[in-house]
Amino acid sequence: MLNELRSIVQEVYASTDLESVLSIIVRRVKASMHTEVCSVYLRDQLGGFRLMATDGLNPSSVELVVLKLDEGLVGHVAAREEPINLDLAEDHPKYTYFPETGEERFSAFLGVPIIHQRTVMGVLVVQQAPKRKFDEGEEAFLVTMSAQLAGVIAHAEATGALRVFGPKESARFEGVSGSSGVSIGAGVVASPLADLNSVPFETCENTTDELAFFHTCLSAVRADIKKLGVTLESMLNKEERQLFEAYASMLDDTSLAQEVKLKITDGACASFAWSAVILEHVKTFSSMEDAYFRERASDIKDLGSRVLAYLQESTRKELVYPDQTILIGEDLTPSMLAEVPMDKLAGIVSVKGSSNSHIAILARSMGIPTVMGAVDLPFTRLSGKEMIVDGYRGNVYVDPDSALRTSYQAMLDEDKQLVAKLEGIKNLPSETKDGHHVALWVNTGLLADTMISLERGAQGVGLYRTEIPFMLRERFPSEKEQCKVYRDQLEAFAPYPVTMRTLDIGGDKALSYFPIEEDNPFLGWRGIRVTLDHPEIFLGQVRAMLKASEGLDNLRIMLPMVTNIDELDIARMLIDRAIEELKEEGFKIIPPDVGVMIEVPAAVFQVEAFAARVDFISVGSNDLTQYLLAVDRNNPRVADLYHSMHPSVLMALKAIVVGAHKQGVPVSICGELAGDPVGALLLMAMGYDILSMSATSLLKVKSLIRSVNLVDAKALLEEVIILPDTDAILRKLQHTLQSVGLEKIVRPSFH
Repeated sequence: MLNELRSIVQEVYASTDLESVLSIIVRRVKASMHTEVCSVYLRDQLGGFRLMATDGLNPSSVELVVLKLDEGLVGHVAAREEPINLDLAEDHPKYTYFPETGEERFSAFLGVPIIHQRTVMGVLVVQQAPKRKFDEGEEAFLVTMSAQLAGVIAHAEATGALRVFGPKESARFEGVSGSSGVSIGAGVVASPLADLNSVPFETCENTTDELAFFHTCLSAVRADIKKLGVTLESMLNKEERQLFEAYASMLDDTSLAQEVKLKITDGACASFAWSAVILEHVKTFSSMEDAYFRERASDIKDLGSRVLAYLQESTRKELVYPDQTILIGEDLTPSMLAEVPMDKLAGIVSVKGSSNSHIAILARSMGIPTVMGAVDLPFTRLSGKEMIVDGYRGNVYVDPDSALRTSYQAMLDEDKQLVAKLEGIKNLPSETKDGHHVALWVNTGLLADTMISLERGAQGVGLYRTEIPFMLRERFPSEKEQCKVYRDQLEAFAPYPVTMRTLDIGGDKALSYFPIEEDNPFLGWRGIRVTLDHPEIFLGQVRAMLKASEGLDNLRIMLPMVTNIDELDIARMLIDRAIEELKEEGFKIIPPDVGVMIEVPAAVFQVEAFAARVDFISVGSNDLTQYLLAVDRNNPRVADLYHSMHPSVLMALKAIVVGAHKQGVPVSICGELAGDPVGALLLMAMGYDILSMSATSLLKVKSLIRSVNLVDAKALLEEVIILPDTDAILRKLQHTLQSVGLEKIVRPSFH
């Protein structure tokens, strides 16, 4: 059955509309399982499950039969969220007879729920006249089929294909938060040229002209390929020359062109029609068992990109950015962001990427609500659609209904009012009502962060991401280039301290010119492990930092991803070596404070040993949380399991402070938890000396600190840290803050 399943899935993903998908499913599943009926019921906007496709029941009953949740066997499958396998359906107490279906002659019943991200989207059913239970293999096949169907249905919801019955309902897609906040606006799809996967859907005004244009582009590419083949003829052997002939023959393939023509005739623009057809063929060849044919998939993709470049270049239009633009793309880049007028950019949504992606870091520095990793978002079809970006929870809503829009508009208005109100405290001290001071620093990576950070009262930099100058180049930056960048940052914040983290690549931070390919990158070659293996990189960076700090002396050096004491000892030896070298070269270097980041569980249990060897300890709570919970924080499918308020995380964070303070070493924290006001409240109660966060969070955190007493915060910490789970902790925190009127300040924790 595996081959059958692969074949069906391939056909499903090659289809471009929901009606075709459902037709393929019921027809192919019925044939594969040798049964008499296969039907698909989908959840409508009223919460019922409507018969949307069938092969075996009366066709006239399609779209007419609807079952409520837990009504009939179909509704019961949806309510239970698990398969139901019966040899005699009518004997089950939930059996409900619908005469219009003609199903009374079928005894055997197997129904499985179609579930996408914990939401029941529908029910897939097979039936047979003979009284018998479907075997385990058949049940497993249908469960697998329903899982494949779930993603297709979710895409259909987003593009409006399911909004036929009942009131309009918005489609929700989950990602991870890249930058907090809320925005409401219109989608604008940004895509690089000749990217087959990112061609936005557009209609054509005149199909005759569009068809002629398509053929003109085909002819141009055909001529290019023949010319290239002639040019290289003397340099290629016979087999290699045949590749160019194969490319030309593919362009002459009437069936390929015919498929594109049909889509254009249906109203699609040539570039979208071409990309859709090519991607269908790429999927078909990629799934073939024969290795030779699988390899042809890359040839087809290359050819498709060549033609697409002509199609797009000839018709490229300047993107129009509405006043509230939600920029959408598969893998957005800073250059795409730069093309949008800043006064019109309201939100950002990227299908790929993580909270550590360059685009997310830029968004945080600019205060633009952003969602990353929205993997199920059918982004090519969202141009012009109204959207809501919830950067607090990492959700994206498409075509929001009036109630949802009103709710988020109220949240947006509240946020604006709160920001305006908080401006009044930017020059006031960050201390509690009973006089306890907490230093508020910022996380930066770009010089653009500097002004907003200083304007909002930052007292230093707790994390300067030195990898960003490396990410912005196509090679390793020279010592001189690094020195200039670092000097600008140190001068901007002087006399406040600037904590520069040594190069932290690996995991989800890659350099195009220094690729690290690993099966499990988060447990692999990253952080200090990379730079100690390449002391020439480490020494060059440290020398640049030290030279940049000459005369300012506000540098602190921080070592990331340290797991073992010997890593720290070797790094300190190299730093001392760089200091001596520069002194010999005539530089007046004052040795900076050196610290480590506590990011892995092993370091938590050795924090006293680390503290005895360093000048400060800094906690990277983002990585520490994901390692403690074994949850990839950038994976939207498990994002709900990642929570910095988990009891184990809070206990680890408290233990770090206790261990470091035993050695008389100050402790800072620079993860997202520090920028969450309620998280900052607990961290302050634990004894953290410095909280470092994005500049956009600074005033909210200061406001909460100034609104409480340290003694009350400590009492609250003692209450929540013994609670059994995250939900209990959040409920307690929410109740406490609501009782004193502070819940609006801490929106990221509770919404």
